Amino acid sequence: MEKQFSHEKLIIYQKSLDFVEFVENILSRVKDKLHVYEQIDKSSTSIPLNIAEGTGKYSIKDKNKYYDIARGSASESAACLDVLLRRKRITVEENKEGKDILIEIISMLVGLVRSKSERVYEDDENYGSDFNNYQNLKD
Repeated sequence: MEKQFSHEKLIIYQKSLDFVEFVENILSRVKDKLHVYEQIDKSSTSIPLNIAEGTGKYSIKDKNKYYDIARGSASESAACLDVLLRRKRITVEENKEGKDILIEIISMLVGLVRSKSERVYEDDENYGSDFNNYQNLKD
């Protein structure tokens, strides 16, 4: 049996490498070097690097710190895809494909943080305002 690092066994790590490959396919077509080119290259690369680093940490707090950074890099990558779309460097379909991968990565990261966290999470609540109740309280 081939030896592996613990992060290599994670589906989320493999999925993040899929996104790196997706980005590389896009960037290989982009002729002009836009600022967003470097930004999406950095943010997409940051995702698997931080997942790997977090997996290698012992404390839950340290693990979650790196998973949170990876999540932020995934969100940044999504914004970069939007910029590339608006600049007409990628298609609507490519934008959707990339974001579908990122949504899956972010969902997995959130689940990973929650499963390894001592944080307290509220159930989803409706924080909308009810004007009539507000008026009744004022009176």
